[in-house]
Amino acid sequence: MSHRLAAPCGAWIDRSQPLGFTFNGRSYRGFEGDTLASALLAEGVRLVGRSFKLHRPRGVWSCGVEEPNAIVDVGADGRYTPNVRATLLPLSEGLSARSVNCWPGVRLDVGSVTGLFSAVLPAGFYYKTFKWPSWGLFEPAIRRMAGLGRAPTTTDPDHYEEISAAPDVLVVGAGTAGLAAAAAAARAGAHTLLLSSGVHVGGALGWRPDSEVAMLESSARAAGVRILPRTLAFGVYDHNLVCAIESRSVEGRRDLPACVLRERLWKIRARTVIAATGALERPLVFPDNDRPGVMLAGAALKYALAYGVACGRRAVVATGNDAAYALAAALQAAGVDIVAIVDRRIDAEVAHPAGGRVLSGSAITAVLGRAAVRGCRVRRVDARGVGTGPEEFLKCDLILTSAGFAPAVHLHSQAGGRLRWLERESMFVPDGAAPGVVSVGASAGILDAEIARAHAAAVGEAAALGAPLPPAPSGGVGSVGPFAPLSGVRGKQFIDLQNDVSTQDVALAARENYRSVEHLKRYTTTGMGTDQGKTSNINALMLMGRCTGRAPPEVGTTRFRPPFAPVTLGAIAARRAGSLYRALKELPARDWHAARGAVFEPYGDWRRPAAYPQTGESIEAAALREAASVRERAGLFDGSPLGKIEVYGPDAGEFLDLMYVGTLSTLGIGQARYGVLLNEHGTLIDDGIVARLGEQHYWVNTSTAGAERTAAAFEEWLQCELVRLKVLVTPVTSRWGVVTVAGPRAWRWLESIGLEAALAPERMKHMTLRTSALEGMPLRVLRASFSGELGYELNVPVDHTARLFERLWERSSEIGAAPYGIEALQVLRIEKGYLHIGSDTDGTTLPGDVGLARGVERKRAAFVGRRSLSRPSALDPQRLQLIGLQPLDGRTPLHVGAHIAPHAPPAPIEGRVTSSCLSPALGQPIALALLARGSQRIGEQVRVYHLGVETVARVVQTPFVDREGRRVHG
Repeated sequence: MSHRLAAPCGAWIDRSQPLGFTFNGRSYRGFEGDTLASALLAEGVRLVGRSFKLHRPRGVWSCGVEEPNAIVDVGADGRYTPNVRATLLPLSEGLSARSVNCWPGVRLDVGSVTGLFSAVLPAGFYYKTFKWPSWGLFEPAIRRMAGLGRAPTTTDPDHYEEISAAPDVLVVGAGTAGLAAAAAAARAGAHTLLLSSGVHVGGALGWRPDSEVAMLESSARAAGVRILPRTLAFGVYDHNLVCAIESRSVEGRRDLPACVLRERLWKIRARTVIAATGALERPLVFPDNDRPGVMLAGAALKYALAYGVACGRRAVVATGNDAAYALAAALQAAGVDIVAIVDRRIDAEVAHPAGGRVLSGSAITAVLGRAAVRGCRVRRVDARGVGTGPEEFLKCDLILTSAGFAPAVHLHSQAGGRLRWLERESMFVPDGAAPGVVSVGASAGILDAEIARAHAAAVGEAAALGAPLPPAPSGGVGSVGPFAPLSGVRGKQFIDLQNDVSTQDVALAARENYRSVEHLKRYTTTGMGTDQGKTSNINALMLMGRCTGRAPPEVGTTRFRPPFAPVTLGAIAARRAGSLYRALKELPARDWHAARGAVFEPYGDWRRPAAYPQTGESIEAAALREAASVRERAGLFDGSPLGKIEVYGPDAGEFLDLMYVGTLSTLGIGQARYGVLLNEHGTLIDDGIVARLGEQHYWVNTSTAGAERTAAAFEEWLQCELVRLKVLVTPVTSRWGVVTVAGPRAWRWLESIGLEAALAPERMKHMTLRTSALEGMPLRVLRASFSGELGYELNVPVDHTARLFERLWERSSEIGAAPYGIEALQVLRIEKGYLHIGSDTDGTTLPGDVGLARGVERKRAAFVGRRSLSRPSALDPQRLQLIGLQPLDGRTPLHVGAHIAPHAPPAPIEGRVTSSCLSPALGQPIALALLARGSQRIGEQVRVYHLGVETVARVVQTPFVDREGRRVHG
């Protein structure tokens, strides 16, 4: 049976464009402009979902963002979206939606058996049970039951983006107050942006025949206001940052292109934010107030006037405020029979506008029907909620509830604003403006339309001109009855519908002393669902006040945290997905490496070859083969990501002396020296080689990870502290590629492609730099080694990098050389005991901990971090020091992160393994470790623990190979 109302009802739908859709596998029809919720109600579908804990049948409850019941999964495959509110989901042809939290279906749900045990499943039961014999026994089943919809398992084919804006005035909410504020601000000369959460503007008047809305919208547009429809502001963050989600495509629509922009994240910084977010209707509490067919009164009116849907034919209005009477009259005029208005207030002085029946001082004591309302029982009650007269049966198929209003103060609260309680209206309203945010209209507690528009316009003008803001004349809702749940009645009286929180649960929390609203929220889960308690929080805190003898202001409210409504992870990620999730830099010779079988992995900010495995070879085996090739013959490595900074100026040497532990101003032209950088705490933060190119010109190498931060640190010191020094710092990492040739045959290989004889090991010493050229390619050749073998780092302009690799590779077979990746380099440097900042150090490691104390002692001048090296903690004899480890059995690997302890855990930790590998040169595992008093414990046996397994190891000196250091000289 159709529940459509005749025109003029249905202002937002187009009856000439019918749409087909499916819900839980059944086909239905609706119209263009419908939401899924309105279309289901029009088709007579009352049961749309199940509650979270007890799996009770639930129907559509609201008509907006506050919906706790009508939560559905939409679409399929990559366009499958869980937990979508049917009240906000635009209907589209072919839409497919399914109820959540039910199996095998919403009508027959096996989970509803939990309702039989509701007496033993009160609030907090999960804190008191599932402890014996083990939580792990229950965990799998509980995790399967948790949640509502199911997370998608396939890749989202669509894309998202973000955009920034900086208007003078941002107005959030396009009701009449928001329109008035935006128009006034724009007329006063402010660049004004207006966010409308829906397609239509006008707020509560947007679906009514009110010419004021059209006039205000026209005025705002004429003044230059930019209006963003379908854009929901969900949070206010530091420094007045407002984040909003703009919906660009319809969820679940079948005819969308292959890749479509679904949502756009707006990041808006405005001088002033005007919150015109309206108010949420607050429900009454009575037995079985969760049944399908019980809903908010304002929602029923919106469905009638905006969508042309009668949510029922015979309605009972349960209320405790004056506003419900006008609402009942509007529904009556639209074609819904109002059986009676049941008013909890004993002294209500409002007459039924249509002359219908009013039952003052009465309440609904029972709701008949399980999957749909068939009627209710009504009884007179006193102020304490105790029945005082006989029950009366009212036949109805719809129960509308309205206890008052709760201003949507979420953005105000997120901005740090305070709230005050209005006793007569029973609501919290903003207590003045928040920093950068001012509320107008219903969100400020002003529910008289004329007063709200006038105040909003005054606020908009003041915000634009920077003038003092006018105070908010809150009120206009009339009297609201006190909150009092019924006593002596059967059936649960629900506070939070999504999480099945009842009045009994709140009373239990009070008895168990969870009286803080934050404790109440977490103990009972009130307001922790997808609706975030928009219709339950005020009732919960008022009930807590009754249970503990406190007024609502004494109880307070929970902190309203963003997001105001659920936000998709795709929208937050925006374009930061796939290769853009973490944009990595590519090597200038990437294609050359790929052609040689390189397996690329991210290292720092770069995608680099981990190894070059042959057919059937693992990464680990390839790394060992490549390391052995470097030790025995020669290897080719791409060191282009190495940080490169040119430091130039008359004070360059003095500046570098202040930055580094070593003294670099004494370097001769063409000489190079290893140096380490410390922060102000004396902690090691980077290392590298510094060479002198000219009298005032230095070439600084940093680690790959430290390239940007080292250049930034240099600039900060020069601009903020060492302003007298004349120094120019230029990062050039991206302009120079580095081709590293290492191994005993390195020079033979370089000589074979035509490098000049002046670069031979006999004529060019280790740790020197020379400028040269090869076939027109300018070179800066550095004799340095991170492998312990004869090594050349050929710095070449980035455009020539691949060409140089190719020239070398043409002669590789004569040398027996092979390319090697990062994993092989790690093996080589561990064998030599070379330090790797970040792996073998942490935020407490000082130079003396890694064998660099001599450099500190030899330098008399100041450098960054020197003073911190004299603190008591730096002189502690128990400090962790870098040492080598070898397993006593010569075959058990020592895993990175393994703890060194005197006995099996629990035990005091003496140190940890920082680097580990299987040494091809030694044929056994080796490791580096930080060990307390490590330098004094050479030769000692220690116990290493990893995942409960003990390995005995010996503390040894490093390096493990070539202790004399001869191989580096060729």
